[in-house]
Amino acid sequence: MDTIKLAPAAAWRATLQRIMEEPMAATAILRDLCIDCADQHRVAQFWAAVLGYTARPPDPDEPPDASVALDPPAGGVRIWCNKVPEPKVVKNRVHIDINLLDQEGIHHLAGLGARVLREIRDEHDGALWWTIMADPEGNEFCAFPPKA
Repeated sequence: MDTIKLAPAAAWRATLQRIMEEPMAATAILRDLCIDCADQHRVAQFWAAVLGYTARPPDPDEPPDASVALDPPAGGVRIWCNKVPEPKVVKNRVHIDINLLDQEGIHHLAGLGARVLREIRDEHDGALWWTIMADPEGNEFCAFPPKA
């Protein structure tokens, strides 16, 4: 049987620190985030209201599109809401995390059509870590409370 020898913890920390500080060569740049949905206009309206994005008006010189582009207010990632024929049937493998700006954020999201699925709390003191929610079509996202 082979024996694996591990470096001392200090060596591991130094290696990890070096990896975190060194610039990484990128293979690609994140272009867009796409959300599949049945009603692209409803989902686009929801996410535009949540994130302060602007729905891009359709180009009158092009045929109608089954997608709505949401442009960020300043330097963020563009979001596309794409109409697809199949319904959502399982949990998302990729989801959006958002930071709430105030304590009323959950109520505001609910007013826009989101629903709370589950709260994740500290098992010792019950402090809220984040809330798992669903957009109007059931796409999961996590809402983190503002820092105190």
